[in-house]
Amino acid sequence: MAEYSVEPENRSWTATKVVSIIVAILTGGYMAPWAVAAVRDVPHWAVFWINLLLGWTIIGWIVALVMALRAQRVVVRPN
Repeated sequence: MAEYSVEPENRSWTATKVVSIIVAILTGGYMAPWAVAAVRDVPHWAVFWINLLLGWTIIGWIVALVMALRAQRVVVRPN
């Protein structure tokens, strides 16, 4: 009696899935300063553009992160 096994024709689908997950995680990490700024309600559009355009330089990413973590504006209203 002959035994048969079924294997995918192209095994790269596994590598493609792994690479796609890694790229998704790296993309999330790349845009993390913008997400932090948006959640903290600091002016986040400047952070977005600096992060998007200069984040690849690492220094630009750090600058965007520092901008995202800066103190929030506080409005003091007299009673």
